[in-house]
Amino acid sequence: MDGAALGAEPLLGDIGFRNLKKTYLNLKEPALYELSVQRGEGEIALHGPLVVKTGKHTGRSAKDKFIVRHYASEGNIWWDNAAEISPEQFDALKEDMIAYAEGKELFVQDLFGGADPRHRLSVRVVTELAWHSLFIRHLLRRPDVGELEQFQSGFTIVNLPGFQANPDRHGTNGDTVIACDFDRRTILIGGTSYAGETKKSVFTILNYLLPEKGIMPMHCSVNVGKQGDSAIFFGLSGTGKTTLSADPNRELIGDDEHGWSPYGLFNFEGGCYAKMIRLSATAEPEIFATTQRFGTVLENVVMDPVTRTLDLDDPSLAENSRGAYPIEFIPNANLDGVAGHPKNVIMLTADAFGVMPPIARLTSAQAMYHFLSGFTAKVAGTEKGLGNEPQPTFSTCFGAPFMPRHPSVYGDLLGRLIEEHDVTCWLVNTGWTGGPFGEGERMPIRVTRLLLNAALDGSLNNKEFRTDETFGFEVPLEANEVLAKTLNPRETWKDPSAYDAQAAKLAGMFVENFGKFEAYVSDEVKAAAPRV
Repeated sequence: MDGAALGAEPLLGDIGFRNLKKTYLNLKEPALYELSVQRGEGEIALHGPLVVKTGKHTGRSAKDKFIVRHYASEGNIWWDNAAEISPEQFDALKEDMIAYAEGKELFVQDLFGGADPRHRLSVRVVTELAWHSLFIRHLLRRPDVGELEQFQSGFTIVNLPGFQANPDRHGTNGDTVIACDFDRRTILIGGTSYAGETKKSVFTILNYLLPEKGIMPMHCSVNVGKQGDSAIFFGLSGTGKTTLSADPNRELIGDDEHGWSPYGLFNFEGGCYAKMIRLSATAEPEIFATTQRFGTVLENVVMDPVTRTLDLDDPSLAENSRGAYPIEFIPNANLDGVAGHPKNVIMLTADAFGVMPPIARLTSAQAMYHFLSGFTAKVAGTEKGLGNEPQPTFSTCFGAPFMPRHPSVYGDLLGRLIEEHDVTCWLVNTGWTGGPFGEGERMPIRVTRLLLNAALDGSLNNKEFRTDETFGFEVPLEANEVLAKTLNPRETWKDPSAYDAQAAKLAGMFVENFGKFEAYVSDEVKAAAPRV
């Protein structure tokens, strides 16, 4: 199944493509490398990674994502969070993309979303760029030869970066579009070379399909300790999911997207998509090593044109520079992608206000409150239009852009699973301490790892805790080598009264944001709100 098929009819005629120059089916890494370079899509850096540039789109285009409104399924969609287009506009978009592709070469990968065969989704991904085909081959799960011979696509994703949408004809905001039709099981992407759109489209599909089966889809990383103790790390881009889950003392299940079923946890993906900017060989050795391997795709990483050496500290192409690689590039990764029910759930936040402690223990009600709140700071570059400074935001379920159903659906699922499996929940701040962004400093990763290790091995539960006056969660008074002052953010500020004012301001933001969820939660969850 590794080769090229001439013409559209034998392979993509059912989608409607016609008169294609060539269609490549399930090419493997060496062939995709070769074609990417031949076609001028990328260059090979020292030690072998493929370096590509994504142009003006160096992050997701959140405002260019649309869902097709169908009568049969419109009641399932959280329309407050979703832009819509009509079936007729989607048909016109598909027709125009098919016309655009005539005479071109396309690349096809048949892949799975989901490591658990009982719940996985078969996806056919059609791309205009060879490196996009390599990217998604890394990021999804690759069928074996027998599975490819029997492969039947459950969803089709078409990604043509060179195509430009027409707002008048297609109902878009501009020339970029990510259009999801859940009823006809097709997603169309155009006008952006940022490969993460394809990956997140698969996540969006699974977020739509799995809750109907009683499975919780999650924007999280997962690792497991030597005693089989699994841990979930919720968090938006830039909060540390990939970095903190790549722990040499724990086995990595996956770094971004998982499901929680009656049988345990399972990775949706077959690879990782890590931020590269200012990556440290000392603090993140496992991820850093992937930048020196054949197979890794590096997006918007600066490379010396003569020596082909990388400069991971240079943000001139993008603050959101990325690396995509198969999960087996991480030495202690679990290639099966499955694990048992979690013992701990960690909710990561990059608090730009400098208010949150480096770690706090949550009751189950507080965990539900913070899960539905999804407080963090969006980090520069992860979405089109963000500036250089982090922006405080509330992204419900730590992944609102990818949640097509109402947050209460995911919240109810998670709450039931936490209670059923007696999971300990923690809130971890990887953001600022000693003051807000611009005055304080970023929480040292060494401190975060020390605290996480104590939480995951259970020793932190045996320490003495105080109850935070504003947020009500429990904060340890001491923890291994971490200074007591660091554990109490108020003591890290030069002016404690300024901290109090900032904490009150943030508490008010929490309460105001949560108003839209109060009708969907219990009195116990409502009572978990911070004191204003």
